[in-house]
Amino acid sequence: MNNTNTQPLTEDDIANYLANTPDFFERHAELLATVQLSSPHSSRAVSLQERQAGMLREKIKALEHRIMDMIRHGSENVVLSDKLMAWAGSLFRVADPMTLPAQMADQIEQQFSVPQVAIKVWDVAAQFAQTEFAQGVSDDAKVFASSLMEPFCGVNTGFEAARWLAEPMTASSLALLPLRDGPLHSGPAFGLLVLASPDVQRFNSTIGTDFLARIAELASAALSRLR
Repeated sequence: MNNTNTQPLTEDDIANYLANTPDFFERHAELLATVQLSSPHSSRAVSLQERQAGMLREKIKALEHRIMDMIRHGSENVVLSDKLMAWAGSLFRVADPMTLPAQMADQIEQQFSVPQVAIKVWDVAAQFAQTEFAQGVSDDAKVFASSLMEPFCGVNTGFEAARWLAEPMTASSLALLPLRDGPLHSGPAFGLLVLASPDVQRFNSTIGTDFLARIAELASAALSRLR
């Protein structure tokens, strides 16, 4: 007597059976040799072993690409670290504090290929109060600098800091680095380091800011001589 309530066998049923019966192909090893699959690279059918070998080759190739990316990024990090060390060394060799901001900006442009750099410092010692780097900063700009808990990167939407640059109209993207005594994220800012580029993607909002934070910390330590 047939059971009319019996459900037809589905592909999921077969897949579950094979997944829960690992010794099935041990008992029916001859089936593996007859299984034919479509090739992802052509219209011909290939054996299961050939398809598995192809998948393995693709996985190996993907791993090779990842390893090469890691090596490349590692090499780029070494280059950046060397440039950062060279820049930090140049700051130690500046004998006259009065020339420090200008030389710092020049070295950033050269070492890191930044098209434009500007530096403003406030609350400086009396002998530096009339210098260009200590003038022309509004109270709003000072409050804004203190509000930055990390370097800001993004499109130039008319920031006051952009007007400190030699060619503000060509500054499409900016990195604004607050200068502070002590850790970057605490205390009021005593200055602002501005990096600018005509490339809108150079300092876009999605880039990491860890390296810029290191630059800000070194710049803050060096410029503390002006206070």
